[in-house]
Amino acid sequence: MTLVDDRIRFAAARRAMIDRQLRVSGVNDLAILAAFAAEPREDHVPAGARAIAYMDRAVPLGDGAVLAPALTHGQMLTAAEPTREDRVLVIGRPGAYLGALVAHLAGHVTVAAPDEDWGAGAPYSLVLIDGAMATVPDRLIAVLADHGRVVGGWIERGVARLALGRRVLGEVVLTSLGEADFAPLPEFAAKPAWSF
Repeated sequence: MTLVDDRIRFAAARRAMIDRQLRVSGVNDLAILAAFAAEPREDHVPAGARAIAYMDRAVPLGDGAVLAPALTHGQMLTAAEPTREDRVLVIGRPGAYLGALVAHLAGHVTVAAPDEDWGAGAPYSLVLIDGAMATVPDRLIAVLADHGRVVGGWIERGVARLALGRRVLGEVVLTSLGEADFAPLPEFAAKPAWSF
């Protein structure tokens, strides 16, 4: 196959992903769909995984990291409602694909790993967690603007769910929006509780 053939094949797969995975599952915002259409998902996976980049499942990236299914990212962006006025922080392992998608929608985007310092562009009006957390770390709350939004995976009773929260009076309260396919982020694991 030639490079042109690959581009045509991946463009068709991208269109099918939008029509058969996103639209039929309630991701219908035209700007979000345009972001998915413009961002080549195959460029965000290892060469050996390019053939499965558009399947409706997580794609292994190596070292325990995965690229979430497109639907998970579509649901996140739908819940987050990013605008050009937003300063967005994307936290994840790797986070680059979600960061590239939101860059089509928001004015300023910073992508950072869970163990990095996130303060450089703070305060952020929107934080997207590209993975599942069991706790909301204080350092995340510290970089979130008052009334800023946080959207990502939330582990509730052992099940990963899509959650939306806002910072109000120095706290973030999350609301579960339904089950979603998120990989847990070890950096946001629950602290062990003491027990007998």
